[in-house]
Amino acid sequence: MGKRYRVGVIGFAHMHINELIAKFAELPQVEWVACADSRPLPPDSPTIAGTRKANLQRALERVGIPRAYDDYREMLARERFDIILFCPENARSGEVAAAIAAQGAHMMTEKPMAASLPEALAMAKAARNAGVTLATNWPITWSPAMRKAKELIDSGAIGAIRQIKWRNGASLGPLAHGSWHPGETVVEGVLTDEELSREWWYQKREGGGALLDYCCYGACIATWLLGEQAQGASAMTANLASFFGDVDDNAVVALRFPGSTAILEGSWTTFHSGVPSGTVVYGSRGTLVVSSGEARLYTDRDRSAATAIFPGDPLPEGRETVAKEFIHHLETGEPLHPTLDLPVNLRAMAILDAAVRSSEDGRRVAVTDPLA
Repeated sequence: MGKRYRVGVIGFAHMHINELIAKFAELPQVEWVACADSRPLPPDSPTIAGTRKANLQRALERVGIPRAYDDYREMLARERFDIILFCPENARSGEVAAAIAAQGAHMMTEKPMAASLPEALAMAKAARNAGVTLATNWPITWSPAMRKAKELIDSGAIGAIRQIKWRNGASLGPLAHGSWHPGETVVEGVLTDEELSREWWYQKREGGGALLDYCCYGACIATWLLGEQAQGASAMTANLASFFGDVDDNAVVALRFPGSTAILEGSWTTFHSGVPSGTVVYGSRGTLVVSSGEARLYTDRDRSAATAIFPGDPLPEGRETVAKEFIHHLETGEPLHPTLDLPVNLRAMAILDAAVRSSEDGRRVAVTDPLA
């Protein structure tokens, strides 16, 4: 057996931590060391699937992480790690990443990488100064259909891209009864409005809200597919059904790129999407629709049926999960998939940062290119 990796976890605020842990748990070279949440738990916080208490309990009981610390700083001071997975509240990603970098461990978080561009830039600087890898996982990275769409676009199958549309709205909120999340997490309990008000998802100061939670996907996809930075963002948000919190539960973001536009939609108040959620790419010679695990290509304006349907090619052997991809990168030095790496994520954060500011003052905001 090759190198073994001592792996730890910080932050159970985001239920996607369950998926990250599950994928790393599949690898024989992973040795679990310890875990800690990113802040003291509210004493009366409920323990139902998807909440931070339940996520922590799952890591200890189902995965078998041997130790849990009350304070992640104490954990970092007392233990040695090669890799740390971290999923705190969006607004606390910066402080956690800085502490991990100071310890010298490679690290992976979940989308979005932070709550603001300045925080994301500080995280990137800390990682670079420490000589460690900082990756941000996206569920869309592991979609064969999405990768096939990128391949088709790059080959010129639809000509020049004119517009990208992204919608994620088949949800009544991240902790709504019946919500499904990667890592076999299905929310089966029902939280009262008072209980939901104590969850970070519904607190602006913690980086909650539908814009960051759902429109982040569109920001990443558009940046990756186009390979360039957006120039400006106009956003509108609303709190339509989450009056117990101070965040948006609906958001629409319009983006201007040098030669195209993008429209991103996110909703926590949609009972049924009505139309397929996902990505639509409009080109000068065709349209691509990525949904339900396939990419449908339309190149005939007179036909309603797709010209061709692509299920997507198998993911690269040995790199078909986020854990395998990360270990492969560490062992070979080969670049991470672009959606996991810093350039795409910093540009996506620049979009989100501008969109948040636009939603607050009602004007179009220029997008800063962090790579310029």
